[in-house]
Amino acid sequence: MTATDPALTALAQGWCALSLLHGRIETHIERALQAGHGLSVREYSLLDVLSRQHDGDGGHLQMKQVADAVVLSQSATTRLVTRLEDRGLLQRYLCPTDRRGIYTNVSEDGLRLLEAARPTNQAALREALDTAATDPELAPLVRAVEELRVPAQP
Repeated sequence: MTATDPALTALAQGWCALSLLHGRIETHIERALQAGHGLSVREYSLLDVLSRQHDGDGGHLQMKQVADAVVLSQSATTRLVTRLEDRGLLQRYLCPTDRRGIYTNVSEDGLRLLEAARPTNQAALREALDTAATDPELAPLVRAVEELRVPAQP
């Protein structure tokens, strides 16, 4: 392939459109979450991921798993966890079976904030997608996002 290869150009154009859609959605959600709840998109995502943990086998996530889920480096995730812990939205404690492991759970205040912010997140996502759907370049991507279904976990 060369830099002028039509397939490469189409691929690059597709990537640019996807990046544009992501940026617009994230910016719209960020503004809504900040204005309504004092949360960033990353903070919301972290609270959401951690709220889905459970006790029992495989219930708690390791920091690397959390970092992957919120699309941050492990060090950035640790800093984010610390900020939310300082705000009283998260709690850390030692793993009862492995004293080297540290678990992070959403506090009651964190759960209340997350529940209050969920409708804001959903509404902002819907608004951003509806706006993007009016752009001919982004409309096919919006349709693809709307058609995505997460497979059921076994």
